Amino acid sequence: MSSFLQIKIYRHKFIAYVIFVVTIGLTLGILTCAMLLNQWVGDARIEAANAFAGVENELQYDDDRIQAYMQRIYSNISLMDDVRSFLSSSTEEYLTFRLQNSQFSQPLVSFPEDIKTYLYSWAQGEITQISLHTNQYGNVVSFNDNGISSFMFGLPNTDDAFQDTILKGFVYRKKLSDPTLGSQEFGELRFLINSDQIFKSIQNYRFGQGAAVSASGEVYIIGNGQDQDGLKELSLLAAANERSHGFISKGFFKHIFFVTYPSTKFNFKFVSFIDLFMLIREHARMLITIFLIVLTTMISVLMLIVYNMRDDARFLHRIIQSIGRVKTANFTLHRPSRYRRNEYGMIARELDDMIQQLDKHIRNEYLLKLKQQETEMKALQHQINPHFLYNTLEVIRSTALVNQDRETADAIATLGSLYREIVKKENIISLASELELLQKYLVIMEFKYPGRFYYQVNVEPTLLSIPTVKFWMQPLAENFFIHGFIASNELNLYVVNGWEAEYDYVLEFVDNGLGIHAEHLNAVRNTMTNNDDTSSNSIGLRNVYTRLHFFYGNSFTIEIENNEEAGVKIYIRIPKEVIEHVQAADYG
Repeated sequence: MSSFLQIKIYRHKFIAYVIFVVTIGLTLGILTCAMLLNQWVGDARIEAANAFAGVENELQYDDDRIQAYMQRIYSNISLMDDVRSFLSSSTEEYLTFRLQNSQFSQPLVSFPEDIKTYLYSWAQGEITQISLHTNQYGNVVSFNDNGISSFMFGLPNTDDAFQDTILKGFVYRKKLSDPTLGSQEFGELRFLINSDQIFKSIQNYRFGQGAAVSASGEVYIIGNGQDQDGLKELSLLAAANERSHGFISKGFFKHIFFVTYPSTKFNFKFVSFIDLFMLIREHARMLITIFLIVLTTMISVLMLIVYNMRDDARFLHRIIQSIGRVKTANFTLHRPSRYRRNEYGMIARELDDMIQQLDKHIRNEYLLKLKQQETEMKALQHQINPHFLYNTLEVIRSTALVNQDRETADAIATLGSLYREIVKKENIISLASELELLQKYLVIMEFKYPGRFYYQVNVEPTLLSIPTVKFWMQPLAENFFIHGFIASNELNLYVVNGWEAEYDYVLEFVDNGLGIHAEHLNAVRNTMTNNDDTSSNSIGLRNVYTRLHFFYGNSFTIEIENNEEAGVKIYIRIPKEVIEHVQAADYG
């Protein structure tokens, strides 16, 4: 792993991949947890709705029982008489009225006993108090947890026993009237449905914590919560909220979801609370499992990335080593067992093919015993070709490290085509073919400097059939990129013009780069005709001059000067009589 991290571009890419994978993994993990949390909250909300429906059903059942019992009172004359007797202000008075109204032939009916038998038992202990009221006082029959009844007579209607509060229960009020007296009202029956019994029936539902809030602000806590005061405060806030559901924040880590349901039977709201932190703790195992799955997935993806980057880095090292062997004139071929099916594999394959072709060319061409002039020309060309090879491959290597796209493949194809033309046996080609070689080189430089370098070739057709030596225009262009190209400029131009003059053919190479200092320009002009190899700065120009001088003779001239605006201008003049002589000698 450390091998590819030593390469800067791979180190940056690996960091970017790590950030990307971790971001995607965390995002997916958070979204999954959020969806599960939303589902759990939804389940609790459904449970709360079912619990509230259970409360409403219980209240409706009790209402139906009370209605049935009222029908029993009106249908039983003896029971109605005992109800009137129960309106007495004291126990003694009630018992006296009962004895006076009793008949020997009929059984004695007791209103309190009838309530216990037919109403308390029917309601399964939910109706714990029944009171009969006049305008001033009320008489009470109450039942304890064991169903044992007790009586209280003559309590004022304002007594605490008749207080209508949700903490005690829900009160149904039924008017009593005597059908024999024209439905004249003579009292009111009040039935107290015990809150504890009503809400006890829904404690098995998993809806979190709950409460019932009356319109007057009284709060009945359902169940045995630890923080009764805090739950009352939350209940009042939720009931006062205009929304039927929402969140209440009690600190950074305390977010509570609430849902409220208004009762259709009585004036109260059923409130359910879901503590998100407690909900997360309940499902901690599932969340930890999701975290481990996401973590394992991220590690697996990163390991796959490391494997591929390490493999690519090996091929890149191989390409660098191959370039190093070429620099030392070591053309021994070391083909791998396989090539990567990407741009690096294409580069390695083309490079190995190029090395093989160069080695074959050197063995078959440059070691032959040719005449001295052809040998010198081939030696000079051999000196230039590796020089161009080193620079071009370095360009492609650097660009391939920076840009991973299809343009790399196009550049490799252009490079392969260029070298296939270079290593062909013929050394004398037409000027059109030489211009084609130059343009392939300039296309590669366009790839190196996208959007900053442009070239143009304007050569008259009459010049295209002129015979010339191969691969002499590229060193002129290469000099521009080495010494005159300004990388910070947005517009770097290289223009090739060619036309037919009266006595000769003229080729002009113009750029807009850096000019040449006057003293150095004189040195360059002198060096072109100097056979001293110690001046490496002008080796390309000297080789070009030497090869063209060998081919065209002494009448050939080359001129170098600075442009007035910017850059350098090179003129090459080839006399027409020389071309006629060359064509007559049949060099092509």
